[in-house]
Amino acid sequence: MTGRLVRLAEASRPKVSFTFDGAVLTGLEGDTVLTAILAERGALRQAEFGPEQRSGFCLMGACQDCWIWQEDGVRLRACSTALQAGMRLRSAATDAWPATGDAP
Repeated sequence: MTGRLVRLAEASRPKVSFTFDGAVLTGLEGDTVLTAILAERGALRQAEFGPEQRSGFCLMGACQDCWIWQEDGVRLRACSTALQAGMRLRSAATDAWPATGDAP
């Protein structure tokens, strides 16, 4: 699958594996979740109110465009959350949402 972002530099950083919607993806150490996903995918998630695909807008945590969920139901902003090995992420809310610990 072709990603929306293309790495032009710093491609030698250590790889970090995580899952997104059940698929194993690989980002690089120091990536945000948004960068890691968009380096491998064309979009982050489906829009709530239409057929459009969303992939982040402000890229600094001020809008609502990059909200995704951890498998335990906790929501996070993909643009300002550091990627960690073993993260289990989803593009849509789980039955457990809203969970305690949800980011503001």
